[in-house]
Amino acid sequence: MAASADGTVGKALDVLDQVAEYGRPVRFGELLEASEFPKATLYRLLQTLVNQRMLRYDSDRQTYAPGVRLVRLAHAAWSQYSIAPLARPYIDRLSAQLGETVHLAQLDGGQVLYVDKRNARQPVEMFSQAGKIGPAYCTGVGKAMLAFLDPQELDRVITQQAFHRYTDTTITSAEDLRGELAAIRRQGYSLDREEHERGIICVALPILSGSGRVIGGLSVTGPTSRKTIDDLVGLVPLIRDTAQSIAGEAQDWRFPEQAAQ
Repeated sequence: MAASADGTVGKALDVLDQVAEYGRPVRFGELLEASEFPKATLYRLLQTLVNQRMLRYDSDRQTYAPGVRLVRLAHAAWSQYSIAPLARPYIDRLSAQLGETVHLAQLDGGQVLYVDKRNARQPVEMFSQAGKIGPAYCTGVGKAMLAFLDPQELDRVITQQAFHRYTDTTITSAEDLRGELAAIRRQGYSLDREEHERGIICVALPILSGSGRVIGGLSVTGPTSRKTIDDLVGLVPLIRDTAQSIAGEAQDWRFPEQAAQ
């Protein structure tokens, strides 16, 4: 964790991020071991966050965890920023029709933020979970959204991709990604050919506003043990209908960037 340049507030947010990354209550010693802050500074920041109810301290277990005030703020941000609440009935219906895993995602800082998920009737273990961040360049839903960004925004986002090789089919260069995105834009959907996880494939479409702006992405994912790429491509009309329904529902939704202006 790099120390923040934004003063005390930035340092406190760094500590919140660090606590959240554990996904469980965490002890001071664990935080200190991974922190760039001196012991006294880290302790002072933690005490302030506890006093402000952004963190909760369990004196019996001597652990820190997200506090009730942070949870409340997160819920407010989720309901205003995420399209998940308005998309829920549509992905429920799609999941019931198909019986495979359905993901709803948005772009966040050049990465994929999974905002909702419906498990398959026969679920399989995979990386994605609602609230998790994933790579954009090697996931079906990430590529579907990238392909429909305006050129200037796409240039910026491509510079943020890590191009780590997860499998033998992972795209590992900006040049190859641009070629893939051009093809996706022409055909209207993207594919993940085991690019992020072995044995996992998916088909994805963007969710576009009336003006063509990317507001999210929708994917159907399955294991290679029971699905082929051709099987998933055959689902494109159903996924497209669902994406368009969500887009129609979102037509009066205020984009966060617009609301901040």
